Amino acid sequence: MNDVWAFFSFSDPTVRIVSLGTVFLAMSASVVGTFAFLRKRALVGDAIAHAILPGIAIAFMLSGTKNPIVLMMGALISGWLATWAMEYITEKTKLSNDTAVALVLSVFFGIGIMLLTHIQHSGTGNQSGLDQYLFGKAAGMTEQDLWTYSVVALLLLTVVISLYKELKVYSFNPDFAAVSGLPVKAIRRILNLVTVLAIAIGIQSVGVVLMAALLITPAAAARAWTSSLKIMLFLAALIGGISGLSGSLISYLSPAMPTGPWIVMTLSIITLLSLFFAPRGGALSRLLKQRRHSQKILNENLLKVFYKLSVERKLEKSGLNVAELLAERAINKSDFAAAIKRLKRKNWLLAEGKKLKLSSIGLVEARRVVRLHRLWEMYLSQRLNLKEDHIHPNAESMEHIISPELEALLLKELDFPTQDPHNSPIPYSN
Repeated sequence: MNDVWAFFSFSDPTVRIVSLGTVFLAMSASVVGTFAFLRKRALVGDAIAHAILPGIAIAFMLSGTKNPIVLMMGALISGWLATWAMEYITEKTKLSNDTAVALVLSVFFGIGIMLLTHIQHSGTGNQSGLDQYLFGKAAGMTEQDLWTYSVVALLLLTVVISLYKELKVYSFNPDFAAVSGLPVKAIRRILNLVTVLAIAIGIQSVGVVLMAALLITPAAAARAWTSSLKIMLFLAALIGGISGLSGSLISYLSPAMPTGPWIVMTLSIITLLSLFFAPRGGALSRLLKQRRHSQKILNENLLKVFYKLSVERKLEKSGLNVAELLAERAINKSDFAAAIKRLKRKNWLLAEGKKLKLSSIGLVEARRVVRLHRLWEMYLSQRLNLKEDHIHPNAESMEHIISPELEALLLKELDFPTQDPHNSPIPYSN
């Protein structure tokens, strides 16, 4: 616990530099990566991350220094060439986008490994540490690195904020952006540039191998929580920042643990939890929604059975028993029992001994379900000219999702019909 407090006091300059640096890197990459995620270009980030390696090696060979600005310029040029190569291959050849990404990734990365191997065997005195760009080593970050990466991160965020509307339109619908008169080519080039910059500054922290995760994973986690782009950008930045800080903390508490991989591990855990537990897009939420919808369908189907037997077949006074209901519609007995309990809790059904009857509010609800079913049958028959024996299954599905607004439109469109195509009366509220 003392070590944790010591870490969050940020009294150690190394801790302060590494923590702030990884947070800035992760946040800026997360924000930029959100647009790559929305454009369904996740693998492009991976390709660029691998493709900047030869740029770093060539920049070192030409300058003889590991100055972060010089190396970043090399990375930027190499990454830009990689994006241009992928676009050129896709536009000028019959190869698919995935093939172009794979070609660029493998060729550039192969060249980068070859150049790094040459540098390591060249006998240059200050070549050590360049291989850390493969897997990252945030602990080696200096104050000069921090200032450089902070300025670049601020620049990236400024570009995103300034061009937010244009980037939003282009990311969701580039064709609409072009028709609207937006400079699509310029926007694409700017987006490519900021993506390359984000990857270049993140390499120091997690390396080329794991950089794609830092770029895309926060956006994937944020997408599970919201459908608003502004909130998604904020959440992605927050998740990236938390992961950067968590990776630095784990590395501080256990020096044998590398920072970069733990940043990605933290990201992965947050993303898995988001994809499962997020109330909007999580797997658990979807399962619960599906279960509630299935229960709603069964409830309404049972109400239809009660209406047909008790109202249309005049069995309302005596009530209905379980056997009569199951004979009318085949339902699993356990599902049937659960549905009856739900209808009783809603006070839509009343129990009189072993008999079941619709309550007054249950009768209103049953009329509504039957009315929607028969209105949709009328619409399919009159407007789509479907045969009578084809309309019932479709109406069975649609009746459960017709909203009051759609019901009003159907009534107006059909001129308030009194009978369905089978000559059964359409019940209206008394």
